Amino acid sequence: MKNRLSAVSTAAYRRRAPGEPRAIGYLYILPALVLYAAFLLYPFGQSVWLSFVHWDGLTVATPAGFDNYRDLFTDPALRAPFAHALLLLVFYSALPVAIGLLLAALMSRARVRGMTFFRTVLFLPQVLALIVVGVAWRSILAPDGLLNDTLHAVGLGSLARPWLGDYDWALPAVGIVGTWVGTGLCMVLFLAGAQRIPRELYEAARMDGAGPVREFFSVTLPGLRPQIAVALTLTIVAGLRNFDLIYITTSGGPGNSTSVPAYEVYHRAFETNQVGSAAAVGVALTVLIFVLTVTVSRLVEGRRS
Repeated sequence: MKNRLSAVSTAAYRRRAPGEPRAIGYLYILPALVLYAAFLLYPFGQSVWLSFVHWDGLTVATPAGFDNYRDLFTDPALRAPFAHALLLLVFYSALPVAIGLLLAALMSRARVRGMTFFRTVLFLPQVLALIVVGVAWRSILAPDGLLNDTLHAVGLGSLARPWLGDYDWALPAVGIVGTWVGTGLCMVLFLAGAQRIPRELYEAARMDGAGPVREFFSVTLPGLRPQIAVALTLTIVAGLRNFDLIYITTSGGPGNSTSVPAYEVYHRAFETNQVGSAAAVGVALTVLIFVLTVTVSRLVEGRRS
Protein backbone atom coordinates (compact mmCIF):
# COMPACT_ATOMS: atom_id res chain seq x y z
CA MET A 1 0.00 0.00 0.00
CA LYS A 2 2.79 2.38 0.94
CA ASN A 3 4.64 1.63 -2.29
CA ARG A 4 1.48 2.30 -4.32
CA LEU A 5 0.96 5.70 -2.65
CA SER A 6 4.59 6.55 -3.27
CA ALA A 7 4.27 5.64 -6.92
CA VAL A 8 1.11 7.74 -7.28
CA SER A 9 2.71 10.77 -5.64
CA THR A 10 5.81 10.38 -7.81
CA ALA A 11 3.68 10.24 -10.96
CA ALA A 12 1.74 13.33 -9.87
CA TYR A 13 4.99 15.18 -9.19
CA ARG A 14 6.29 14.27 -12.63
CA ARG A 15 3.07 15.46 -14.30
CA ARG A 16 3.35 18.80 -12.53
CA ALA A 17 4.87 21.48 -14.76
CA PRO A 18 8.19 23.02 -13.69
CA GLY A 19 7.69 25.97 -11.41
CA GLU A 20 4.32 24.77 -10.09
CA PRO A 21 2.68 26.00 -8.01
CA ARG A 22 3.13 29.43 -9.52
CA ALA A 23 3.24 31.10 -6.12
CA ILE A 24 6.67 29.53 -5.61
CA GLY A 25 7.95 31.16 -8.79
CA TYR A 26 6.69 34.56 -7.73
CA LEU A 27 8.59 34.24 -4.45
CA TYR A 28 11.85 33.98 -6.40
CA ILE A 29 11.27 37.25 -8.23
CA LEU A 30 9.71 39.06 -5.27
CA PRO A 31 12.94 40.74 -4.00
CA ALA A 32 13.79 42.06 -7.46
CA LEU A 33 10.17 43.12 -8.00
CA VAL A 34 10.16 45.07 -4.72
CA LEU A 35 13.33 46.92 -5.68
CA TYR A 36 12.00 47.55 -9.19
CA ALA A 37 8.76 48.95 -7.82
CA ALA A 38 10.48 51.08 -5.17
CA PHE A 39 13.14 52.63 -7.38
CA LEU A 40 11.45 52.72 -10.78
CA LEU A 41 7.68 52.25 -10.76
CA TYR A 42 6.99 54.48 -7.76
CA PRO A 43 9.17 57.39 -9.03
CA PHE A 44 7.59 57.03 -12.45
CA GLY A 45 4.14 57.18 -10.86
CA GLN A 46 5.19 60.32 -9.01
CA SER A 47 6.37 61.84 -12.28
CA VAL A 48 3.02 61.06 -13.91
CA TRP A 49 1.23 62.79 -11.03
CA LEU A 50 3.54 65.82 -11.21
CA SER A 51 2.90 66.11 -14.94
CA PHE A 52 -0.72 67.03 -14.19
CA VAL A 53 0.10 69.92 -11.85
CA HIS A 54 1.79 73.31 -11.94
CA TRP A 55 4.57 73.30 -9.37
CA ASP A 56 7.77 75.26 -8.86
CA GLY A 57 9.22 72.83 -6.35
CA LEU A 58 8.58 75.10 -3.34
CA THR A 59 5.02 76.38 -3.17
CA VAL A 60 1.79 74.40 -3.18
CA ALA A 61 1.07 72.59 -6.45
CA THR A 62 -2.04 73.55 -8.40
CA PRO A 63 -3.94 71.31 -10.84
CA ALA A 64 -2.96 71.73 -14.47
CA GLY A 65 -5.08 69.11 -16.18
CA PHE A 66 -3.57 68.30 -19.56
CA ASP A 67 -1.97 71.74 -19.98
CA ASN A 68 1.58 70.40 -19.61
CA TYR A 69 0.96 67.76 -22.26
CA ARG A 70 -0.81 70.23 -24.52
CA ASP A 71 2.30 72.42 -24.37
CA LEU A 72 4.34 69.56 -25.84
CA PHE A 73 2.44 70.07 -29.10
CA THR A 74 1.85 73.82 -29.05
CA ASP A 75 5.03 75.26 -27.49
CA PRO A 76 7.92 75.46 -30.01
CA ALA A 77 10.42 75.41 -27.13
CA LEU A 78 9.12 71.95 -26.20
CA ARG A 79 8.61 70.59 -29.71
CA ALA A 80 12.16 71.43 -30.75
CA PRO A 81 13.94 69.07 -28.28
CA PHE A 82 11.92 66.10 -29.52
CA ALA A 83 12.68 67.03 -33.14
CA HIS A 84 16.37 67.29 -32.25
CA ALA A 85 16.26 63.89 -30.54
CA LEU A 86 14.69 62.22 -33.58
CA LEU A 87 17.32 63.81 -35.82
CA LEU A 88 20.09 62.62 -33.51
CA LEU A 89 18.81 59.05 -33.91
CA VAL A 90 20.32 59.16 -37.40
CA PHE A 91 23.73 59.72 -35.80
CA TYR A 92 23.22 57.66 -32.64
CA SER A 93 21.47 54.65 -34.20
CA ALA A 94 21.28 54.52 -38.01
CA LEU A 95 24.91 55.43 -38.75
CA PRO A 96 26.49 53.21 -36.04
CA VAL A 97 24.42 50.23 -37.20
CA ALA A 98 25.29 50.84 -40.87
CA ILE A 99 29.00 51.39 -40.19
CA GLY A 100 29.07 48.46 -37.77
CA LEU A 101 27.54 46.19 -40.43
CA LEU A 102 30.09 47.34 -42.99
CA LEU A 103 33.05 46.80 -40.65
CA ALA A 104 31.75 43.43 -39.49
CA ALA A 105 31.24 42.29 -43.10
CA LEU A 106 34.77 43.36 -44.07
CA MET A 107 36.45 41.88 -41.01
CA SER A 108 34.56 38.59 -41.17
CA ARG A 109 35.30 38.14 -44.88
CA ALA A 110 38.96 39.15 -44.96
CA ARG A 111 41.68 38.14 -42.54
CA VAL A 112 43.11 41.27 -41.02
CA ARG A 113 46.24 41.29 -38.92
CA GLY A 114 45.79 42.75 -35.47
CA MET A 115 42.03 42.04 -35.44
CA THR A 116 41.98 42.08 -31.63
CA PHE A 117 43.68 45.48 -31.60
CA PHE A 118 41.17 46.98 -34.03
CA ARG A 119 38.23 45.59 -32.06
CA THR A 120 39.63 47.01 -28.84
CA VAL A 121 40.24 50.46 -30.32
CA LEU A 122 36.77 50.65 -31.88
CA PHE A 123 35.09 49.38 -28.70
CA LEU A 124 37.07 51.74 -26.44
CA PRO A 125 34.43 54.56 -26.45
CA GLN A 126 31.99 52.16 -24.78
CA VAL A 127 34.38 51.74 -21.87
CA LEU A 128 34.90 55.47 -21.34
CA ALA A 129 32.45 57.48 -19.27
CA LEU A 130 30.40 59.85 -21.42
CA ILE A 131 31.60 62.72 -19.25
CA VAL A 132 35.16 61.95 -20.34
CA VAL A 133 34.05 61.61 -23.95
CA GLY A 134 32.25 64.96 -23.78
CA VAL A 135 35.22 66.80 -22.28
CA ALA A 136 37.60 65.32 -24.87
CA TRP A 137 35.41 66.16 -27.85
CA ARG A 138 34.63 69.63 -26.52
CA SER A 139 38.36 70.28 -26.64
CA ILE A 140 38.66 68.80 -30.15
CA LEU A 141 35.74 70.83 -31.53
CA ALA A 142 36.70 74.11 -29.82
CA PRO A 143 37.54 77.12 -32.06
CA ASP A 144 41.23 76.57 -31.27
CA GLY A 145 40.87 72.81 -31.02
CA LEU A 146 42.51 69.94 -32.84
CA LEU A 147 39.96 69.75 -35.66
CA ASN A 148 40.32 73.38 -36.73
CA ASP A 149 44.10 73.23 -36.34
CA THR A 150 44.16 70.20 -38.64
CA LEU A 151 41.97 71.95 -41.22
CA HIS A 152 44.32 74.95 -41.23
CA ALA A 153 47.34 72.67 -41.52
CA VAL A 154 46.03 70.91 -44.65
CA GLY A 155 44.92 74.12 -46.34
CA LEU A 156 41.21 73.83 -45.55
CA GLY A 157 41.08 76.71 -43.10
CA SER A 158 37.95 78.07 -44.78
CA LEU A 159 36.04 75.09 -43.34
CA ALA A 160 37.08 75.85 -39.77
CA ARG A 161 34.35 77.15 -37.50
CA PRO A 162 33.27 77.11 -33.84
CA TRP A 163 31.56 73.75 -34.29
CA LEU A 164 29.74 73.67 -30.97
CA GLY A 165 28.82 77.37 -31.14
CA ASP A 166 27.41 77.33 -34.68
CA TYR A 167 23.62 77.20 -34.93
CA ASP A 168 23.75 75.00 -38.03
CA TRP A 169 26.62 72.69 -37.08
CA ALA A 170 26.29 72.25 -33.31
CA LEU A 171 23.70 69.45 -33.48
CA PRO A 172 25.47 67.44 -36.23
CA ALA A 173 28.76 67.89 -34.34
CA VAL A 174 27.26 66.34 -31.20
CA GLY A 175 25.70 63.66 -33.40
CA ILE A 176 29.09 62.70 -34.85
CA VAL A 177 30.34 62.15 -31.30
CA GLY A 178 27.40 59.81 -30.73
CA THR A 179 28.27 57.93 -33.92
CA TRP A 180 31.84 57.51 -32.70
CA VAL A 181 30.62 56.16 -29.37
CA GLY A 182 28.06 53.69 -30.75
CA THR A 183 29.90 52.22 -33.73
CA GLY A 184 32.20 49.97 -31.70
CA LEU A 185 29.33 48.35 -29.82
CA CYS A 186 27.43 47.62 -33.02
CA MET A 187 30.54 46.20 -34.71
CA VAL A 188 31.28 43.82 -31.82
CA LEU A 189 27.66 42.62 -31.77
CA PHE A 190 27.67 41.98 -35.51
CA LEU A 191 31.05 40.23 -35.46
CA ALA A 192 29.79 37.89 -32.75
CA GLY A 193 26.65 37.21 -34.77
CA ALA A 194 28.58 36.65 -38.01
CA GLN A 195 30.63 33.91 -36.35
CA ARG A 196 27.41 31.97 -35.71
CA ILE A 197 26.35 31.96 -39.37
CA PRO A 198 27.11 28.52 -40.88
CA ARG A 199 30.04 28.63 -43.30
CA GLU A 200 28.10 26.31 -45.60
CA LEU A 201 25.75 29.15 -46.47
CA TYR A 202 28.65 31.27 -47.71
CA GLU A 203 30.07 28.36 -49.69
CA ALA A 204 26.69 27.71 -51.29
CA ALA A 205 26.32 31.38 -52.20
CA ARG A 206 29.77 31.43 -53.80
CA MET A 207 29.02 28.28 -55.77
CA ASP A 208 25.93 30.04 -57.12
CA GLY A 209 28.16 32.87 -58.30
CA ALA A 210 27.29 35.41 -55.61
CA GLY A 211 29.73 38.28 -55.23
CA PRO A 212 30.60 40.06 -51.98
CA VAL A 213 27.63 42.43 -52.16
CA ARG A 214 25.04 39.77 -52.95
CA GLU A 215 26.61 37.47 -50.36
CA PHE A 216 26.19 40.20 -47.76
CA PHE A 217 22.52 40.84 -48.53
CA SER A 218 21.61 37.17 -49.03
CA VAL A 219 23.54 35.53 -46.19
CA THR A 220 25.12 37.94 -43.73
CA LEU A 221 22.29 40.44 -43.32
CA PRO A 222 19.51 37.85 -42.75
CA GLY A 223 21.75 35.98 -40.32
CA LEU A 224 22.34 39.13 -38.26
CA ARG A 225 18.69 40.08 -37.72
CA PRO A 226 18.72 39.30 -33.97
CA GLN A 227 21.91 41.31 -33.46
CA ILE A 228 20.54 44.18 -35.54
CA ALA A 229 17.44 44.26 -33.33
CA VAL A 230 19.60 44.40 -30.20
CA ALA A 231 21.86 47.08 -31.67
CA LEU A 232 18.91 49.22 -32.78
CA THR A 233 17.27 48.91 -29.36
CA LEU A 234 20.42 49.84 -27.45
CA THR A 235 21.34 52.74 -29.71
CA ILE A 236 17.81 54.14 -29.88
CA VAL A 237 17.53 54.13 -26.09
CA ALA A 238 20.97 55.69 -25.75
CA GLY A 239 20.15 58.36 -28.32
CA LEU A 240 16.84 59.37 -26.77
CA ARG A 241 18.24 59.34 -23.21
CA ASN A 242 21.21 61.44 -24.27
CA PHE A 243 22.02 63.97 -21.57
CA ASP A 244 25.71 63.73 -20.67
CA LEU A 245 27.15 64.78 -24.02
CA ILE A 246 24.70 67.64 -24.45
CA TYR A 247 25.29 68.94 -20.93
CA ILE A 248 29.09 68.81 -21.24
CA THR A 249 29.50 70.03 -24.81
CA THR A 250 26.78 72.61 -25.49
CA SER A 251 24.34 72.79 -22.54
CA GLY A 252 21.56 72.88 -25.12
CA GLY A 253 23.01 75.85 -26.97
CA PRO A 254 23.62 77.91 -28.89
CA GLY A 255 20.11 79.10 -28.06
CA ASN A 256 18.20 75.84 -27.88
CA SER A 257 19.58 74.40 -31.12
CA THR A 258 20.94 71.28 -29.38
CA SER A 259 18.37 70.89 -26.61
CA VAL A 260 17.00 67.35 -26.26
CA PRO A 261 14.20 66.00 -24.02
CA ALA A 262 16.51 64.61 -21.32
CA TYR A 263 18.32 67.94 -21.04
CA GLU A 264 15.02 69.82 -21.14
CA VAL A 265 13.81 67.81 -18.12
CA TYR A 266 16.87 68.93 -16.17
CA HIS A 267 16.63 72.51 -17.41
CA ARG A 268 12.97 72.96 -16.53
CA ALA A 269 13.04 71.11 -13.23
CA PHE A 270 16.22 72.58 -11.72
CA GLU A 271 16.88 75.84 -13.55
CA THR A 272 13.49 77.36 -14.37
CA ASN A 273 11.44 75.64 -11.61
CA GLN A 274 8.81 74.24 -14.00
CA VAL A 275 8.57 70.84 -12.35
CA GLY A 276 5.21 69.90 -13.83
CA SER A 277 6.34 70.68 -17.35
CA ALA A 278 9.60 68.78 -16.78
CA ALA A 279 7.63 65.75 -15.58
CA ALA A 280 5.44 65.86 -18.69
CA VAL A 281 8.52 65.91 -20.91
CA GLY A 282 9.97 62.96 -19.00
CA VAL A 283 6.78 60.91 -19.26
CA ALA A 284 6.47 61.67 -22.98
CA LEU A 285 10.11 60.66 -23.48
CA THR A 286 9.49 57.37 -21.66
CA VAL A 287 6.48 56.62 -23.85
CA LEU A 288 8.45 57.46 -27.00
CA ILE A 289 11.30 55.14 -26.01
CA PHE A 290 8.84 52.36 -25.21
CA VAL A 291 6.98 52.72 -28.52
CA LEU A 292 10.15 52.76 -30.63
CA THR A 293 11.78 49.80 -28.88
CA VAL A 294 8.61 47.70 -29.03
CA THR A 295 8.22 48.57 -32.72
CA VAL A 296 11.77 47.39 -33.46
CA SER A 297 11.19 44.14 -31.56
CA ARG A 298 7.86 43.51 -33.28
CA LEU A 299 9.32 44.07 -36.74
CA VAL A 300 12.13 41.59 -36.11
CA GLU A 301 9.81 38.97 -34.59
CA GLY A 302 7.44 39.37 -37.53
CA ARG A 303 10.22 38.72 -40.00
CA ARG A 304 11.34 35.69 -38.04
CA SER A 305 7.90 34.18 -38.18
